[in-house]
Amino acid sequence: MTNDLTAADASVGGPLTLVIGGNGKTGRRVAQKLSLQGRAVRIGSRGGAPAFDWHEPATWGPALEGVDRVYVTYHPDLAFPGAAEQVGAFAEVAVAAGAGRLVLLSGRGEEAAEHSEHLLKASGADWTVVRASWFNQNFDESFFLDAVRAGEIALPTADAVEPFVDADDIADVVVAALTDDRHVGRTYELSGPRLLGFTEVAAELSRATGREIAYVPVPDAEYRAVLREHGLPEDFADLFALILDGRNAHLVHGVEEVLGRAPKDFADYAREAAATGVWDV
Repeated sequence: MTNDLTAADASVGGPLTLVIGGNGKTGRRVAQKLSLQGRAVRIGSRGGAPAFDWHEPATWGPALEGVDRVYVTYHPDLAFPGAAEQVGAFAEVAVAAGAGRLVLLSGRGEEAAEHSEHLLKASGADWTVVRASWFNQNFDESFFLDAVRAGEIALPTADAVEPFVDADDIADVVVAALTDDRHVGRTYELSGPRLLGFTEVAAELSRATGREIAYVPVPDAEYRAVLREHGLPEDFADLFALILDGRNAHLVHGVEEVLGRAPKDFADYAREAAATGVWDV
């Protein structure tokens, strides 16, 4: 979604929603779905107009001007040091500016993320928390895209399983929370419809692409070395602990609870993504 479209959306009238991270995996989808409903949207990003930057609190006020509600996402992750304090401070500024409804994208089983939730709730906002597990779209839009294209997914996850959830399902839940008063004060946990190990993920991707994609388990130290080599924060490796200790190795039913339908299966996601050519080599 471009800034031009964002400006047009803002002129629709009615409540104005600030979508922080509106160019990201869930934010982009939330902004598009709200716009299709004829609702006014403002993209919260460093390239937005006005700009929004989590690390520049002076940008928060201008981005919140005229805003009634906010979809709050934090980059790179709520588990990173200092994230909770920034989210709490932003929530207070938002409520003071008149943005009374805040919907926070949080993480399942992340203690640091729960700290962010508590600080956001303490702001006095009409809040909804949406806790999600790992996204399907990590394989075609970000972290693992190059690995899938290369035919080898090397990660420190051993034989652990995860209930991957689709970003479109998350976005549909978030839109409902932003637009329907029945979701105020609720915490929803989202997952896909089944548990998958990375060997099974690789098999689904192989079927969808028609070529062999392998999963290769690697030691944690080796993975951290790869992160350093590519100039990425080693904190990313810590996120795999959420998979390895099994805390999220069970299904939850927030998608059904909010939307009245089943979540998308990973196999369906893989077929749809493969059809776009994103994994072609």
